[in-house]
Parts: sequence; C-alpha cells; structure tokens
Amino acid sequence: METKKRKLWLKIPLIILASLLAVILIYVAYVVLSYQRIEDDQQLTIEGTAKGDKLRLGTDYTAVTYNIGFGAYTPDFTFFMDGGTQSWANSRESVINCIDKDIELLKEQNADLVLMQEVDFNSTRSYHVDELAQIRSAFENTSSSFAVNYHSAFLFYPLYQPHGASNAGLLTLSNTQMTSAVRRSLPISGSLSRFIDLDRCYSVNRLPAETGRELIIFNVHTSAYGTDGDLQKQQLTKLFDDMNKEYEKGNYVICGGDFNHDFVGNSKELFNSEVPEQYTWAAAFPDELIPEHFLKLTDYKSGITVPSCRNSDKPYNEDCFVLTVDGFIISDNIEATYMDVIDTQFAYSDHNPVKLTFRLK
Repeated sequence: METKKRKLWLKIPLIILASLLAVILIYVAYVVLSYQRIEDDQQLTIEGTAKGDKLRLGTDYTAVTYNIGFGAYTPDFTFFMDGGTQSWANSRESVINCIDKDIELLKEQNADLVLMQEVDFNSTRSYHVDELAQIRSAFENTSSSFAVNYHSAFLFYPLYQPHGASNAGLLTLSNTQMTSAVRRSLPISGSLSRFIDLDRCYSVNRLPAETGRELIIFNVHTSAYGTDGDLQKQQLTKLFDDMNKEYEKGNYVICGGDFNHDFVGNSKELFNSEVPEQYTWAAAFPDELIPEHFLKLTDYKSGITVPSCRNSDKPYNEDCFVLTVDGFIISDNIEATYMDVIDTQFAYSDHNPVKLTFRLK
C-alpha cells in the first residue's frame, strides 16, 4: 500500500508537467496556425464624402502625420516592448480621453490631410475601444481609408498582463475626395519575431488634381522591433519603387508616417547626452535609397529642437531617450512652404505630430 502511494505522489508532478506542456504546445499551435498575412494590393474602402473635389495649383494645403500610439501613451505610460512594464493602456477611460485629445489637437491644425498610425479597434491593449470609429465620426466632410497592419492572435505575454489580441492600422483622412486606395504589404521578418511585429504595410491614396494628374499619398509605418538593417532596406526599397513609379506617371507624391529610423540622421545625438546601444532601431535614415526627384524634409521651422518620438522604457521626463522618426518625403513637383514638429510634450502619445504646408507646382 505504501509503495502504491509513493508511486502516486511521484506521478502527480509528472502529470502536472505533462499537462502544462500540452497547454503550451496547444497555444503555440494556435498562434502559428492563426497567423496569416493580409494579401498584398488589397483594395481599401473609401469612407465618407469630402468637401473638395480636386486639388488646385498654387493653393496652400496642410498635412499632418501622427502616430497616436493606440491611445495608451500618457506621459507616465511605459511599454513592455520598449523595456517598460505595461502592455495595456491605463484604463478604457484613459484611451478614450487620449483619442479625444488627439482629435482636438488635429482639428486645431486645420489640416487638409491627416496620416495616422497605430489606430486600434477591438484590441485587448486598448480595452476594445473603437478608435477608428471615434476618429472618423469626429471629422465630417472628409474621405478616408484604413489599412490594417496589426492583427495578432491572443498573446499571453507578459504573463502578469498578457498583451492579448490586437487590431490596428493606418488611417488617412482627406478634405479632398479620394478616388481610390490600396494596401501594399511590406516585407517582414521570417523569424518568430513576425508574431509580435505588425503585418507591416503602407497605404496608397489617390486624390485628383485640376491638372488631370493625381496627388498620391503614401501613409507608412515601417518595422522597429526585432528587425535588422537588411529588412528595413527591403521595406524602404519597395516603398520608394512605388513612389517613383507614380512620379514617372506625372503624379505628385507625398509620403508621410513613422519610419522607425533617425529621420534627421543625427537627432539622437542632438537630443541625448548618450545613445544606449540597445536602441538599434534608431539607425540613421538611409538617404542613399531615396530616389532622384524626391526630397526628405528636415528643414524644420523651429530648427531641430523638438523630437517626434520618445522611448517608453520609463515615464516621460527630460532624461528620456528621444529622437525624430516621423516625417515627410515629397516629390520635386511639390513645394514645401512650412514644416515643423508640433511639441505636445508627449501628452497623449509617444510621438509628436509633424506638420507640413505645401503647394502643387
């Protein structure tokens, strides 16, 4: 009898271990089998009716690009993938308030074009707030497109607060009626990091001009986490190839977004007393890849004095690692008359918006 009891007690830990292993294997299978990239060249639905029908020559238009950080990044928020501790926003109310403040800020800019990144819907991390609907409903008389670039399975990491299931994307708003839009998939890592990286893409949005040509708006968010320079080069090469094709057709081209590079080239050194080695994603933008007839805009009205992004390994303060990763690249048939980073002190996002005023030549 004692021998049987001893054997039973020995079996219990093995049964528990086998059960845990089975659960882990089932979960890994769920994550792998549920993973599927969104198709390339996906046609996007144009929502809403804009007040303008065509862009005019010699008229000033304003564009703003803004990564809203899925409504989570209050100044005290730290993100686990940046070395912080949180994987969800502080609360549902905080998310709604951040999006409301973002909307208020954008309306103050009176922008004709708005390019937004990290707009969530039905995501655990943002308490399932439909940020897309919240923003669209606030901007009347605009047309818009939305390209999904994050659709992860339920992630049970970190264990103390699982990141959960996420859905997010790129929202483009225009005061001139869009005629069409398409989602273009970017190359991504083939390693396990693809399960935590976004399903990277850019959207290509078409607006008619009075000349019979089109203004093509590229809204982009390139990779950061777990990537190397070769992958980033592949992504930018595809993007620039598409931009160049549109220019060769005679169209006007504006590309804006979060490039996850040091957009200026040395902003990290300008803004920080030292640059920690772990910030490998903050490499200098590879200017040599930019096609002929295109210009990366770094002539800021206020000079290089305001960063566009903070690292969120700790709450925001003057000692945080900051740099500029957001901006615009335009074709030479467009004249930039103003460009600057809007200083929000990172009140509602880990990014600051970048504002551009331009004219079609």
